[in-house]
Amino acid sequence: MTMDPRPAPNTIVKHRIGFAAGLCAFGFGIVILRLVHVMVFGAGLAASAGAAPPVSPMRADFVDRNDVLIARDLPVSDLYASPSAFWDTNEAARDLAKATGADEARLKQAFAAKQGYVLVRRGLSPNARDGVMRLGLPGLTFEKAYRRYYPAGRILSDAVGQVDPDDNGVSGLELGLDQLVRGRSEPLQLSFDMRVQYVLEHEMRETVRTFSAKAAGGLVLDVRTGEVIALASLPNYEPNTRSMTPGDSIRNRLTQDVYELGSIFKIFAFAQAVEEKTARLDEWINIGRPLKFGRHTINDFSNHGSSLPVRMVFAESSNIGTAQIALRAGPTRQQAFLRHMGLLDGLKTELPEMASPLYPRRWNEVETVTISYGQGISVNPLAFAAGAAAVVNGGTLIRPTFVKQTTPQKGERVISESTSRSMRDLMRLVVTEGTGSKADVPGYEVGGKTGTADKPVNGAYGRHLLISSFAGVFPMSQPQYLVFVMIDEPKGTKASFGFATGGWTAAPAVGRVIARIAPLLGVRRSDTLAAANP
Repeated sequence: MTMDPRPAPNTIVKHRIGFAAGLCAFGFGIVILRLVHVMVFGAGLAASAGAAPPVSPMRADFVDRNDVLIARDLPVSDLYASPSAFWDTNEAARDLAKATGADEARLKQAFAAKQGYVLVRRGLSPNARDGVMRLGLPGLTFEKAYRRYYPAGRILSDAVGQVDPDDNGVSGLELGLDQLVRGRSEPLQLSFDMRVQYVLEHEMRETVRTFSAKAAGGLVLDVRTGEVIALASLPNYEPNTRSMTPGDSIRNRLTQDVYELGSIFKIFAFAQAVEEKTARLDEWINIGRPLKFGRHTINDFSNHGSSLPVRMVFAESSNIGTAQIALRAGPTRQQAFLRHMGLLDGLKTELPEMASPLYPRRWNEVETVTISYGQGISVNPLAFAAGAAAVVNGGTLIRPTFVKQTTPQKGERVISESTSRSMRDLMRLVVTEGTGSKADVPGYEVGGKTGTADKPVNGAYGRHLLISSFAGVFPMSQPQYLVFVMIDEPKGTKASFGFATGGWTAAPAVGRVIARIAPLLGVRRSDTLAAANP
């Protein structure tokens, strides 16, 4: 019988199954080895080079009170690369750097080990991502992320603040409202009016340019609701580039700094005198001679004659007259009144960067005199504005807010309604007959107070270094808005006859702001008032 040399069919099947099993085992082994390689050798590099973080929840839009966009999260991509997939790591580093703007030297160094995953660039726009895809490189991973975008650029940058690369708020309202906007679907409506903001910043820039000033700050405040309608600090910065150019500043002068504001502080000395009935507005005060307190001599900026009625002491901003009125209250009562007005305690708002006031520990008669006209006490301008708002709004203290409100605040009463009416009359007098005449806007019944303070430098007051300011309110019969402008180190011009005081620098700026924003805010012009005060 002849034997068939071919193997039996069942043997062939067994061999084939064994061979296939071997191939599968080999394939799985390669995969397992690759996973071990990535996990053991790649993890450390990925961590050191910036492994992909979890994507933060999207932040809600910031919009102004009229739904104009202020800040928005835009979808972007974070790009990671596995250098082990590159044939030529140097060429890959060069191409990726050109396409993304990443640092080529850093990529070359990170790719050289050919291990793990390397962060190439965060926050790639869709266009940049398309450019990377066109390179045709293997081993690239795009992680979903968000980048905060500020359409207005520098406008409002100091108040709105910034987020970090992980979309967490790190400054300004981005930090102060971080928990409120994180994961929120609907926009958060802020108190700002971008139309008013543009006007305020424009007029401030023009004033800085005209008077060759170092810096400026300004705000518009609703004296009834406490809403901050506009807030500006110059110089500022461009938030979208995440970089600073020469002359830029991230410091918000309205909240982060404190100043001796000068004569605008007389608002509080006179409010106390009227409230406590220590002075009558028709009473005459002798101002013909300087006041001497030990080594200190109190003078007036201008000669106002031998005496003035109390109302004109305020309107003409006499230091000598104000000092005598403040001394009638004395140190203890003055300090208590200023504390009651919220000026001696730190202001709390949604904005986290808020400087606390500075005032003397020893508060005697000399301090009472200097503080009455705004020297020897330093406050942040927003806190001053809140106190001044209480003086004119009927006598109730408000807390400034950066979130849109729908009703007036019901704050603590700090002065009577009759005192508030008297102060409104005095502030109107400053504009019609006193130092603030250049702030007048026919038809809008503007009132206010000028301020000019010597600027302290290295423990002494610098010569010709001024903080010049004006706080204006309109309309004075029924106050709605307070406009404050402060100019840091202005220099006199030929047109101002060499003067750089608040009446010549800040007051005209406030007047121009009011003339432009009043129609935007719905404040009607009175033709009767305009005819009476052309």
